[in-house]
Amino acid sequence: MVAVIDYGAGNLHSVAKALFTLRADVKITAAEQDLRDADKLVLPGVGAFGDCMKNLTATGLVPAIKDLIATGKPLLGICVGLQILFEGSQESPDTAGLCIFGGTVRRLPTTTLKIPQIGWNSLRIKPTTAVPDLFAELPPKPYVYFVHSFHAVPADKSIITATTDYDGEITAAIAKDNVTATQFHPEKSGDVGLKILSNFLRG
Repeated sequence: MVAVIDYGAGNLHSVAKALFTLRADVKITAAEQDLRDADKLVLPGVGAFGDCMKNLTATGLVPAIKDLIATGKPLLGICVGLQILFEGSQESPDTAGLCIFGGTVRRLPTTTLKIPQIGWNSLRIKPTTAVPDLFAELPPKPYVYFVHSFHAVPADKSIITATTDYDGEITAAIAKDNVTATQFHPEKSGDVGLKILSNFLRG
């Protein structure tokens, strides 16, 4: 069973629908026991970093999420669900993230392109030993869909598994051990996105 963590994130149902398309056993839930019973977790997220962390904290699930990550349960973060895995963000400087990874989330570095980045962009995929490998069996430089104004800058660059170019190289995906996450939206990325989600389910 895949538990999609329900804390009011705007992409909650579109993520669940994509997983249903892949015939996954999906449960949208804010119940701690459901997270503990699940085989895999999905942490969605859209909007402001501070609002997402406030809403997630209000569910009381933060200690359980950290505990389940520490015990090895696979988790996929999507969009702000990636960002809140880090220590904090320039967007909400007074709000701490989950601190699963060292590093911060910063505004896109472009001075010439529009912010937010909205639309399709290609990935530069990097080798990873993480399981699952979200990009297994994908073509070189696949296109995926982004909607964001901020991106993660990990302290440990080795966790970056994909980047994209937006007036400079930015983090598009990360992975370490049982935790994977994408800045882009696989649920809005057509067949490529479904393949990424399928890789997560199979891993």
